[in-house]
Amino acid sequence: MQTNTALTLLFVPLTVALTAGCAHRAEERRAPAPAPRVESRADWNKLGERWVDGTHDRDTIPVGRYEGAYRRLMIVVEHSALEMDDVVVHFADGTVFSPQTRHVFAANTRSHVIDLPGSRRSIRSVEFRYGNLPGGGRAQAELWAQ
Repeated sequence: MQTNTALTLLFVPLTVALTAGCAHRAEERRAPAPAPRVESRADWNKLGERWVDGTHDRDTIPVGRYEGAYRRLMIVVEHSALEMDDVVVHFADGTVFSPQTRHVFAANTRSHVIDLPGSRRSIRSVEFRYGNLPGGGRAQAELWAQ
C-alpha cells in the first residue's frame, strides 16, 4: 500500500509537469515570428528615407554616384497616409526627370515602378514635394532603386 501511495505521489506531479510543458510549446508554434519586411524588396536598394512631420512640404534625399546606377525607382510610404505632389530626380550629369507622381498613398503602401529615362543612370539626389493628410500621424517616405 505504501508503494502505491509513493508511486502516485511521484507520478502525478511528473505527469502534470510534462503535460503543462507540452501545452506551452504547442502554443508557441502557432505564433511564428513575422518575416522582416525588407525581404519583400530584396532585389531593390534603399537609397534613403525622410519623415514627413507636416512642417516641411519638401525634402531631398542625397544619393551620389557612390550608390551606383539605376533604371527604376519606387516610393514606399509607411506609418501614415501621405499626399505626394511631385518627385524630381536629379542625375549626376546635371539632367532632371520629374515623373507624374501626384498620388495619395495610404499607410504602408508603395508606388508603381517608375522607369528612369535612358539606360542605367547615376542619381545625385531625389526631391519629394508632399504633405501629411489631416488627422494622420507622421509618415515615412522611403526611396528604393533597382
